[in-house]
Order: sequence, then C-alpha cells, then structure tokens
Amino acid sequence: MAKFPEYSWFETLKNKLNEDDQYARIASKWEGDILFVIEADEVLKNPISIHIDLWHGKCRGVKEVGTDEQVKATFTLSAPYSNYVALLNGNVDPMQAMLTRKLRVQGNMAIMMRSVPTVLDFVRCCREVTDEYLE
Repeated sequence: MAKFPEYSWFETLKNKLNEDDQYARIASKWEGDILFVIEADEVLKNPISIHIDLWHGKCRGVKEVGTDEQVKATFTLSAPYSNYVALLNGNVDPMQAMLTRKLRVQGNMAIMMRSVPTVLDFVRCCREVTDEYLE
C-alpha cells in the first residue's frame, strides 16, 4: 500500500476508484473535481496540493499542483496533515470533520450535502488504500 500523502498514494486511489464497482454505482451522478490542500504541520513539513478529477463514478486523473499554480476546482478541501490522517484512520467522521471545520470545504455545500453517500464512499475508498502515514 502507498503511504499517505505521497503522490503514489493518489495514483493508487485513482486506480481504486476506477476499479471499485460500489463507488462507480454510488458516485454515478457525481460531477466535480476536488483540490486537496494538505497543510504543513508538525509531521508534514511542506504543504501538498493535489487535484483529483472525478466524473460519474470514475477518476479521470490526479495531478500534483505547484505552489505557484492556480486551480479552479468544484470543491477545495483544506486541513492540516494531522486532520487528514485522523479522517483516513477512522478517528474522525467525514461529515463531522466538515461540519466542525476540521476539514474546510470551499464550494457549493448544498451539492456536497445532497451527495453524502458519494462522499462517504469516496472516504471508504481512501481508507482502503491507506495503511501507512508519514511519521
């Protein structure tokens, strides 16, 4: 398994999303890309931004975004590295993380809230490709 948040982890996630029949079914109506902003903290010394292009239950691509690049995504999810780890290892519920701003969301929250099953299944896929983290 790939170590989060290495780029290979996002490539592994892309493959998982494209091969997972349950995700394909649940996310079949999802239209929108996501920019993950992983902020530096005590463990992660440099921030990382990754763009994930999701469309109708498939991942069309992942791309690391440089600090000088501007990406307009449907949703931007921002949080310190440690908050992402808590989400991925199951210590924090995804919806609770958004509502308590442990995971900050920019984008149309009405769409996000109407898509709770898709969000939860996306997180399930993320958890299934994660068993190692930076230390």
